[in-house]
Amino acid sequence: MPKTHKQNIIYQLFRCYLRLIHDRLFYKRVHRIGLENMPAEGVPLIVTSNHQNCLNDPLGLIFCFRDRKPHILARADVIEYNCLTRKFLRSIGLLPTFRLNFDGEDALARNNSTFSESETSLIDGNTIIMFPEGVHQDKRWLGPFSSGYTKMAFEAAQMDNFQTEVFILPCCNHYSDYYGIQNELIIKIGKPVSIAPFYELYKTKPRTAQREVSALVFSQIESMMLDITDLDNYEAIDFLRGIYGRRFASANNLNPNHFPDQLEADKMLVAQLDALKAEKPDVVASIYNKALEYKQMLTDSRITDLEVARNASGTQTLANVLSLIILAPAWIVSLCPNLLIYIVPNIFINRLKDKMFEGTIRYTVWVLLTIPLFYTLTFVLSLWLANIWVAIIYTSMLPALGIFAWNYWQFLKRTCRMVRFGRLKADKRQQISNLRSEIIGLLNEQITTNNKGKRHK
Repeated sequence: MPKTHKQNIIYQLFRCYLRLIHDRLFYKRVHRIGLENMPAEGVPLIVTSNHQNCLNDPLGLIFCFRDRKPHILARADVIEYNCLTRKFLRSIGLLPTFRLNFDGEDALARNNSTFSESETSLIDGNTIIMFPEGVHQDKRWLGPFSSGYTKMAFEAAQMDNFQTEVFILPCCNHYSDYYGIQNELIIKIGKPVSIAPFYELYKTKPRTAQREVSALVFSQIESMMLDITDLDNYEAIDFLRGIYGRRFASANNLNPNHFPDQLEADKMLVAQLDALKAEKPDVVASIYNKALEYKQMLTDSRITDLEVARNASGTQTLANVLSLIILAPAWIVSLCPNLLIYIVPNIFINRLKDKMFEGTIRYTVWVLLTIPLFYTLTFVLSLWLANIWVAIIYTSMLPALGIFAWNYWQFLKRTCRMVRFGRLKADKRQQISNLRSEIIGLLNEQITTNNKGKRHK
Protein backbone atom coordinates (compact mmCIF):
# COMPACT_ATOMS: atom_id res chain seq x y z
CA MET A 1 0.00 0.00 0.00
CA PRO A 2 1.29 3.50 -0.81
CA LYS A 3 2.34 5.49 2.21
CA THR A 4 0.33 8.57 3.14
CA HIS A 5 1.73 11.75 4.61
CA LYS A 6 -0.37 14.22 6.52
CA GLN A 7 0.22 17.89 5.80
CA ASN A 8 0.52 20.51 8.49
CA ILE A 9 -2.63 22.64 8.71
CA ILE A 10 -0.52 25.84 8.56
CA TYR A 11 1.12 24.61 5.35
CA GLN A 12 -2.30 23.78 3.88
CA LEU A 13 -3.64 27.25 4.63
CA PHE A 14 -0.51 28.91 3.27
CA ARG A 15 -0.71 26.75 0.17
CA CYS A 16 -4.36 27.74 -0.39
CA TYR A 17 -3.36 31.39 -0.16
CA LEU A 18 -0.50 30.90 -2.64
CA ARG A 19 -2.73 29.05 -5.08
CA LEU A 20 -5.48 31.67 -4.86
CA ILE A 21 -3.04 34.43 -5.84
CA HIS A 22 -1.43 32.19 -8.47
CA ASP A 23 -4.59 30.95 -10.21
CA ARG A 24 -6.93 33.92 -9.82
CA LEU A 25 -4.78 37.03 -9.76
CA PHE A 26 -1.35 36.35 -11.24
CA TYR A 27 -2.72 34.34 -14.18
CA LYS A 28 -5.85 34.91 -16.19
CA ARG A 29 -6.37 31.17 -16.57
CA VAL A 30 -4.44 28.01 -15.65
CA HIS A 31 -5.10 24.85 -17.66
CA ARG A 32 -4.08 21.62 -15.90
CA ILE A 33 -4.27 18.73 -18.35
CA GLY A 34 -3.74 15.04 -17.62
CA LEU A 35 -4.25 15.10 -13.84
CA GLU A 36 -5.70 11.60 -14.15
CA ASN A 37 -2.15 10.40 -14.90
CA MET A 38 -0.96 11.41 -11.43
CA PRO A 39 0.06 8.35 -9.36
CA ALA A 40 -1.60 7.88 -5.97
CA GLU A 41 -0.19 9.57 -2.92
CA GLY A 42 2.66 7.63 -1.34
CA VAL A 43 4.08 6.31 -4.62
CA PRO A 44 7.76 7.28 -4.91
CA LEU A 45 7.71 9.88 -7.66
CA ILE A 46 10.15 12.16 -9.45
CA VAL A 47 8.33 14.84 -11.43
CA THR A 48 10.32 16.18 -14.38
CA SER A 49 9.47 19.12 -16.61
CA ASN A 50 10.83 21.51 -19.16
CA HIS A 51 12.13 24.68 -17.54
CA GLN A 52 11.23 28.03 -19.10
CA ASN A 53 10.14 30.44 -16.39
CA CYS A 54 12.15 30.16 -13.16
CA LEU A 55 9.96 29.85 -10.03
CA ASN A 56 6.77 29.95 -12.10
CA ASP A 57 7.52 26.43 -13.36
CA PRO A 58 7.68 24.63 -9.97
CA LEU A 59 4.76 26.70 -8.62
CA GLY A 60 2.55 25.53 -11.45
CA LEU A 61 3.51 21.92 -10.71
CA ILE A 62 3.08 22.21 -6.94
CA PHE A 63 -0.55 23.26 -7.33
CA CYS A 64 -1.26 20.13 -9.40
CA PHE A 65 -0.91 18.09 -6.20
CA ARG A 66 -3.62 17.94 -3.57
CA ASP A 67 -2.30 15.25 -1.25
CA ARG A 68 1.43 15.64 -1.69
CA LYS A 69 3.95 18.18 -0.44
CA PRO A 70 6.66 17.82 -3.06
CA HIS A 71 10.27 18.83 -2.59
CA ILE A 72 11.80 20.79 -5.44
CA LEU A 73 15.45 20.74 -6.41
CA ALA A 74 16.32 24.14 -7.84
CA ARG A 75 19.34 26.26 -8.61
CA ALA A 76 21.01 27.50 -5.45
CA ASP A 77 21.39 31.04 -6.82
CA VAL A 78 17.60 31.24 -7.30
CA ILE A 79 16.88 30.11 -3.74
CA GLU A 80 19.63 32.25 -2.25
CA TYR A 81 18.75 35.35 -4.32
CA ASN A 82 17.93 37.33 -1.17
CA CYS A 83 16.65 36.73 2.36
CA LEU A 84 13.00 37.18 1.38
CA THR A 85 13.24 34.77 -1.55
CA ARG A 86 15.23 32.20 0.47
CA LYS A 87 12.71 31.98 3.31
CA PHE A 88 9.74 31.81 0.96
CA LEU A 89 11.18 29.17 -1.39
CA ARG A 90 12.38 26.93 1.41
CA SER A 91 8.96 27.18 3.07
CA ILE A 92 7.27 25.68 0.01
CA GLY A 93 9.76 22.85 -0.30
CA LEU A 94 12.61 24.07 -2.51
CA LEU A 95 16.05 22.61 -1.87
CA PRO A 96 19.24 24.15 -3.31
CA THR A 97 21.47 22.41 -5.84
CA PHE A 98 24.88 23.79 -6.68
CA ARG A 99 26.47 23.76 -10.14
CA LEU A 100 30.08 23.87 -11.22
CA ASN A 101 29.68 26.63 -13.82
CA PHE A 102 27.75 28.95 -11.52
CA ASP A 103 28.72 28.11 -7.93
CA GLY A 104 32.28 26.81 -8.22
CA GLU A 105 33.87 23.45 -7.52
CA ASP A 106 33.93 23.91 -3.74
CA ALA A 107 30.15 24.30 -3.63
CA LEU A 108 29.48 20.96 -5.37
CA ALA A 109 30.15 19.00 -2.18
CA ARG A 110 27.10 20.67 -0.64
CA ASN A 111 24.92 18.72 -3.09
CA ASN A 112 25.64 15.45 -1.30
CA SER A 113 23.40 16.21 1.64
CA THR A 114 20.61 17.54 -0.62
CA PHE A 115 20.65 14.42 -2.83
CA SER A 116 20.94 12.03 0.11
CA GLU A 117 17.99 13.70 1.84
CA SER A 118 15.98 13.64 -1.39
CA GLU A 119 16.65 9.96 -2.11
CA THR A 120 15.61 8.96 1.41
CA SER A 121 12.47 11.06 1.10
CA LEU A 122 11.71 9.57 -2.32
CA ILE A 123 11.91 5.92 -1.27
CA ASP A 124 9.71 6.82 1.70
CA GLY A 125 6.93 7.60 -0.77
CA ASN A 126 7.43 11.32 -1.25
CA THR A 127 7.61 13.44 -4.38
CA ILE A 128 10.64 15.24 -5.82
CA ILE A 129 10.34 17.84 -8.58
CA MET A 130 13.39 18.25 -10.83
CA PHE A 131 14.19 20.12 -14.02
CA PRO A 132 16.63 17.97 -16.04
CA GLU A 133 17.71 20.84 -18.29
CA GLY A 134 19.48 22.28 -15.25
CA VAL A 135 18.85 25.91 -16.22
CA HIS A 136 15.76 27.73 -17.40
CA GLN A 137 15.54 28.49 -21.09
CA ASP A 138 14.66 31.88 -22.53
CA LYS A 139 13.00 30.31 -25.55
CA ARG A 140 10.30 27.75 -26.26
CA TRP A 141 12.58 24.79 -26.82
CA LEU A 142 13.78 21.75 -24.89
CA GLY A 143 17.44 21.73 -23.91
CA PRO A 144 19.54 18.60 -23.27
CA PHE A 145 18.93 16.66 -20.06
CA SER A 146 21.47 16.00 -17.34
CA SER A 147 21.52 12.56 -15.72
CA GLY A 148 20.94 13.74 -12.15
CA TYR A 149 17.25 12.84 -11.98
CA THR A 150 17.69 9.27 -13.29
CA LYS A 151 20.70 8.79 -11.02
CA MET A 152 18.58 9.83 -8.04
CA ALA A 153 15.72 7.53 -9.05
CA PHE A 154 17.91 4.43 -9.35
CA GLU A 155 19.98 5.19 -6.24
CA ALA A 156 16.79 5.61 -4.23
CA ALA A 157 15.55 2.24 -5.48
CA GLN A 158 18.93 0.72 -4.64
CA MET A 159 18.62 1.97 -1.05
CA ASP A 160 15.59 -0.30 -0.72
CA ASN A 161 17.31 -3.22 -2.47
CA PHE A 162 15.16 -2.60 -5.57
CA GLN A 163 12.05 -3.74 -3.73
CA THR A 164 10.13 -0.49 -4.29
CA GLU A 165 8.86 0.69 -7.67
CA VAL A 166 9.96 4.26 -8.41
CA PHE A 167 8.20 6.35 -11.05
CA ILE A 168 9.23 9.35 -13.12
CA LEU A 169 6.39 11.62 -14.23
CA PRO A 170 7.05 13.70 -17.40
CA CYS A 171 5.32 17.11 -17.44
CA CYS A 172 5.50 20.28 -19.45
CA ASN A 173 4.50 23.90 -19.09
CA HIS A 174 3.60 26.50 -21.70
CA TYR A 175 2.97 30.24 -21.19
CA SER A 176 1.05 32.66 -23.38
CA ASP A 177 3.65 35.23 -22.33
CA TYR A 178 6.63 35.09 -20.00
CA TYR A 179 6.23 38.64 -18.75
CA GLY A 180 3.56 40.65 -16.99
CA ILE A 181 0.45 39.22 -15.34
CA GLN A 182 -2.96 37.90 -16.36
CA ASN A 183 -1.42 35.56 -18.92
CA GLU A 184 -2.45 31.94 -19.49
CA LEU A 185 -0.55 28.86 -18.36
CA ILE A 186 -0.80 25.25 -19.50
CA ILE A 187 0.54 22.39 -17.39
CA LYS A 188 0.42 18.96 -19.05
CA ILE A 189 0.89 15.75 -17.08
CA GLY A 190 2.24 12.83 -19.10
CA LYS A 191 2.20 9.09 -18.48
CA PRO A 192 4.32 7.95 -15.51
CA VAL A 193 7.43 5.98 -16.43
CA SER A 194 8.29 3.10 -14.09
CA ILE A 195 12.01 2.45 -13.76
CA ALA A 196 11.39 -1.03 -12.29
CA PRO A 197 11.76 -2.75 -15.71
CA PHE A 198 15.28 -1.30 -15.85
CA TYR A 199 16.44 -2.47 -12.42
CA GLU A 200 18.29 -5.53 -13.74
CA LEU A 201 19.98 -3.54 -16.49
CA TYR A 202 21.02 -0.90 -13.95
CA LYS A 203 22.79 -3.52 -11.81
CA THR A 204 25.23 -4.27 -14.65
CA LYS A 205 25.06 -1.19 -16.88
CA PRO A 206 23.87 1.76 -14.78
CA ARG A 207 24.61 4.45 -17.38
CA THR A 208 22.78 2.54 -20.11
CA ALA A 209 19.73 2.13 -17.89
CA GLN A 210 19.74 5.83 -17.06
CA ARG A 211 20.05 6.80 -20.74
CA GLU A 212 17.16 4.57 -21.80
CA VAL A 213 14.85 5.91 -19.08
CA SER A 214 15.87 9.48 -19.86
CA ALA A 215 15.10 8.95 -23.55
CA LEU A 216 11.55 7.85 -22.67
CA VAL A 217 11.02 10.85 -20.43
CA PHE A 218 12.56 13.30 -22.91
CA SER A 219 10.40 12.08 -25.80
CA GLN A 220 7.20 12.50 -23.75
CA ILE A 221 8.02 16.03 -22.67
CA GLU A 222 9.09 16.97 -26.19
CA SER A 223 5.82 15.67 -27.64
CA MET A 224 3.69 17.65 -25.17
CA MET A 225 5.39 21.05 -25.43
CA LEU A 226 6.13 23.59 -28.13
CA ASP A 227 9.71 22.76 -29.07
CA ILE A 228 11.18 25.17 -31.62
CA THR A 229 14.42 23.41 -32.52
CA ASP A 230 15.45 25.73 -35.37
CA LEU A 231 17.17 28.19 -33.04
CA ASP A 232 18.87 30.04 -35.91
CA ASN A 233 15.42 31.14 -37.09
CA TYR A 234 13.74 31.17 -33.69
CA GLU A 235 12.83 34.87 -33.75
CA ALA A 236 11.07 34.59 -37.12
CA ILE A 237 9.25 31.35 -36.25
CA ASP A 238 8.05 32.65 -32.90
CA PHE A 239 6.85 35.85 -34.54
CA LEU A 240 4.99 33.94 -37.26
CA ARG A 241 3.13 32.03 -34.54
CA GLY A 242 1.79 35.35 -33.34
CA ILE A 243 0.62 36.71 -36.68
CA TYR A 244 -0.52 33.45 -38.31
CA GLY A 245 -1.26 31.11 -35.40
CA ARG A 246 -4.93 31.98 -34.90
CA ARG A 247 -5.70 31.73 -38.62
CA PHE A 248 -3.87 28.39 -38.77
CA ALA A 249 -5.74 27.07 -35.72
CA SER A 250 -9.13 27.95 -37.21
CA ALA A 251 -8.18 26.37 -40.53
CA ASN A 252 -7.41 23.15 -38.67
CA ASN A 253 -10.71 23.23 -36.75
CA LEU A 254 -9.03 24.18 -33.50
CA ASN A 255 -10.38 26.96 -31.31
CA PRO A 256 -7.89 29.87 -31.36
CA ASN A 257 -9.55 31.31 -28.24
CA HIS A 258 -8.83 28.12 -26.26
CA PHE A 259 -5.20 28.21 -25.22
CA PRO A 260 -4.60 24.42 -25.22
CA ASP A 261 -5.98 24.30 -28.77
CA GLN A 262 -3.68 27.14 -29.76
CA LEU A 263 -0.71 25.20 -28.35
CA GLU A 264 -1.59 22.20 -30.54
CA ALA A 265 -1.96 24.47 -33.56
CA ASP A 266 1.42 26.10 -32.85
CA LYS A 267 3.08 22.69 -32.64
CA MET A 268 1.56 21.72 -35.99
CA LEU A 269 2.61 25.02 -37.58
CA VAL A 270 6.21 24.76 -36.38
CA ALA A 271 6.42 21.15 -37.59
CA GLN A 272 5.16 22.22 -41.03
CA LEU A 273 7.63 25.09 -41.22
CA ASP A 274 10.47 22.69 -40.38
CA ALA A 275 9.30 20.24 -43.05
CA LEU A 276 8.90 23.04 -45.58
CA LYS A 277 12.41 24.29 -44.82
CA ALA A 278 13.82 20.86 -45.64
CA GLU A 279 11.84 20.74 -48.90
CA LYS A 280 11.99 24.40 -50.01
CA PRO A 281 14.74 26.17 -48.08
CA ASP A 282 14.74 29.26 -50.32
CA VAL A 283 10.99 29.80 -49.94
CA VAL A 284 11.16 29.46 -46.16
CA ALA A 285 14.19 31.74 -45.97
CA SER A 286 12.21 34.37 -47.88
CA ILE A 287 9.24 34.02 -45.50
CA TYR A 288 11.50 34.33 -42.45
CA ASN A 289 13.27 37.40 -43.85
CA LYS A 290 9.96 39.10 -44.62
CA ALA A 291 8.68 38.22 -41.13
CA LEU A 292 11.69 39.86 -39.51
CA GLU A 293 11.35 42.89 -41.77
CA TYR A 294 7.68 43.20 -40.83
CA LYS A 295 8.50 42.81 -37.14
CA GLN A 296 11.08 45.59 -37.37
CA MET A 297 8.58 47.88 -39.09
CA LEU A 298 6.11 47.28 -36.25
CA THR A 299 8.80 48.03 -33.66
CA ASP A 300 9.85 51.21 -35.42
CA SER A 301 6.21 52.35 -35.61
CA ARG A 302 5.58 51.36 -31.96
CA ILE A 303 2.57 49.21 -32.87
CA THR A 304 1.79 45.49 -32.92
CA ASP A 305 0.39 43.13 -35.52
CA LEU A 306 -3.02 43.41 -33.88
CA GLU A 307 -3.49 46.99 -35.04
CA VAL A 308 -2.48 46.14 -38.60
CA ALA A 309 -4.69 43.04 -38.72
CA ARG A 310 -7.76 44.88 -37.42
CA ASN A 311 -7.09 48.13 -39.29
CA ALA A 312 -9.65 49.80 -37.03
CA SER A 313 -11.67 52.68 -38.39
CA GLY A 314 -11.60 56.15 -36.89
CA THR A 315 -15.04 55.44 -35.45
CA GLN A 316 -13.77 52.39 -33.57
CA THR A 317 -10.78 54.32 -32.25
CA LEU A 318 -13.06 57.13 -31.10
CA ALA A 319 -15.33 54.58 -29.38
CA ASN A 320 -12.32 53.21 -27.51
CA VAL A 321 -11.28 56.69 -26.40
CA LEU A 322 -14.79 57.47 -25.15
CA SER A 323 -14.88 54.15 -23.26
CA LEU A 324 -11.59 55.02 -21.57
CA ILE A 325 -12.93 58.43 -20.52
CA ILE A 326 -16.16 56.94 -19.13
CA LEU A 327 -14.32 54.23 -17.19
CA ALA A 328 -11.52 56.51 -15.95
CA PRO A 329 -13.17 57.26 -12.55
CA ALA A 330 -13.60 53.54 -11.86
CA TRP A 331 -9.98 52.99 -12.87
CA ILE A 332 -8.74 55.65 -10.49
CA VAL A 333 -10.71 54.07 -7.63
CA SER A 334 -9.37 50.61 -8.50
CA LEU A 335 -5.76 51.82 -8.41
CA CYS A 336 -5.77 52.28 -4.64
CA PRO A 337 -3.91 50.33 -3.24
CA ASN A 338 -3.37 48.09 -6.29
CA LEU A 339 -1.05 50.59 -7.94
CA LEU A 340 1.49 50.08 -5.16
CA ILE A 341 1.10 46.31 -5.40
CA TYR A 342 2.03 46.49 -9.08
CA ILE A 343 4.80 49.08 -8.73
CA VAL A 344 6.77 47.85 -5.69
CA PRO A 345 8.06 44.61 -7.35
CA ASN A 346 9.57 46.74 -10.12
CA ILE A 347 12.11 48.04 -7.59
CA PHE A 348 13.60 44.53 -7.54
CA ILE A 349 12.82 43.63 -11.17
CA ASN A 350 14.71 46.64 -12.54
CA ARG A 351 17.89 45.31 -10.92
CA LEU A 352 17.67 41.93 -12.63
CA LYS A 353 20.31 40.86 -15.12
CA ASP A 354 18.19 37.91 -16.26
CA LYS A 355 14.72 39.20 -17.16
CA MET A 356 13.31 35.67 -16.98
CA PHE A 357 13.26 36.16 -13.20
CA GLU A 358 10.61 38.86 -13.54
CA GLY A 359 7.65 36.58 -12.81
CA THR A 360 9.48 34.93 -9.91
CA ILE A 361 10.22 38.25 -8.22
CA ARG A 362 6.80 39.74 -8.91
CA TYR A 363 4.92 36.75 -7.48
CA THR A 364 7.21 36.43 -4.44
CA VAL A 365 6.91 40.12 -3.56
CA TRP A 366 3.15 39.95 -4.03
CA VAL A 367 2.46 37.02 -1.75
CA LEU A 368 4.99 37.89 0.96
CA LEU A 369 4.95 41.67 1.04
CA THR A 370 2.67 43.90 -0.99
CA ILE A 371 -0.65 42.02 -0.92
CA PRO A 372 -0.61 41.20 2.83
CA LEU A 373 0.71 44.66 3.74
CA PHE A 374 -1.46 46.89 1.56
CA TYR A 375 -4.64 44.83 1.88
CA THR A 376 -4.27 44.89 5.67
CA LEU A 377 -3.65 48.64 5.69
CA THR A 378 -6.67 49.14 3.44
CA PHE A 379 -8.85 47.10 5.79
CA VAL A 380 -7.67 49.05 8.84
CA LEU A 381 -8.14 52.41 7.11
CA SER A 382 -11.63 51.45 5.87
CA LEU A 383 -12.56 50.27 9.35
CA TRP A 384 -11.40 53.59 10.82
CA LEU A 385 -13.18 55.73 8.21
CA ALA A 386 -16.39 53.66 7.98
CA ASN A 387 -17.32 50.39 9.68
CA ILE A 388 -16.54 46.69 9.74
CA TRP A 389 -18.87 45.79 6.86
CA VAL A 390 -17.48 48.46 4.55
CA ALA A 391 -13.95 47.33 5.43
CA ILE A 392 -14.76 43.66 4.70
CA ILE A 393 -16.61 44.34 1.44
CA TYR A 394 -14.10 46.84 0.05
CA THR A 395 -11.04 44.75 0.98
CA SER A 396 -12.60 41.60 -0.50
CA MET A 397 -13.17 43.51 -3.75
CA LEU A 398 -9.54 44.59 -4.09
CA PRO A 399 -8.38 41.57 -6.19
CA ALA A 400 -11.20 42.11 -8.72
CA LEU A 401 -10.47 45.84 -8.76
CA GLY A 402 -6.80 45.07 -9.35
CA ILE A 403 -7.63 42.91 -12.37
CA PHE A 404 -9.89 45.68 -13.69
CA ALA A 405 -7.09 48.22 -13.25
CA TRP A 406 -4.65 46.01 -15.14
CA ASN A 407 -7.09 45.33 -18.02
CA TYR A 408 -7.93 49.05 -18.26
CA TRP A 409 -4.21 49.79 -18.56
CA GLN A 410 -3.82 47.17 -21.31
CA PHE A 411 -6.87 48.59 -23.11
CA LEU A 412 -5.38 52.08 -22.82
CA LYS A 413 -2.11 50.92 -24.38
CA ARG A 414 -3.95 49.13 -27.22
CA THR A 415 -5.96 52.27 -27.92
CA CYS A 416 -2.78 54.37 -27.99
CA ARG A 417 -1.33 51.96 -30.55
CA MET A 418 -4.53 52.23 -32.62
CA VAL A 419 -4.18 56.01 -32.60
CA ARG A 420 -0.50 55.71 -33.47
CA PHE A 421 -1.24 53.42 -36.43
CA GLY A 422 -3.98 55.71 -37.65
CA ARG A 423 -1.63 58.70 -37.56
CA LEU A 424 0.98 57.04 -39.76
CA LYS A 425 1.30 58.44 -43.25
CA ALA A 426 -0.99 56.65 -45.69
CA ASP A 427 1.87 55.22 -47.75
CA LYS A 428 3.57 53.90 -44.59
CA ARG A 429 0.36 52.21 -43.41
CA GLN A 430 -0.08 50.71 -46.85
CA GLN A 431 3.51 49.47 -46.92
CA ILE A 432 3.10 47.74 -43.55
CA SER A 433 -0.28 46.23 -44.52
CA ASN A 434 1.03 45.03 -47.87
CA LEU A 435 4.00 43.28 -46.30
CA ARG A 436 1.71 41.55 -43.81
CA SER A 437 -0.62 40.43 -46.61
CA GLU A 438 2.35 39.13 -48.60
CA ILE A 439 3.54 37.01 -45.64
CA ILE A 440 0.05 35.64 -44.97
CA GLY A 441 -0.37 34.88 -48.68
CA LEU A 442 2.92 32.95 -48.83
CA LEU A 443 2.00 30.94 -45.74
CA ASN A 444 -1.46 30.17 -47.15
CA GLU A 445 0.19 28.85 -50.32
CA GLN A 446 2.83 26.74 -48.60
CA ILE A 447 1.19 25.54 -45.37
CA THR A 448 -1.39 22.75 -45.54
CA THR A 449 -4.44 22.57 -43.26
CA ASN A 450 -6.92 19.92 -42.25
CA ASN A 451 -10.46 21.22 -42.25
CA LYS A 452 -11.79 17.77 -41.50
CA GLY A 453 -10.39 17.76 -37.97
CA LYS A 454 -12.66 17.75 -34.93
CA ARG A 455 -13.16 21.13 -33.26
CA HIS A 456 -12.01 21.25 -29.66
CA LYS A 457 -14.25 23.01 -27.20
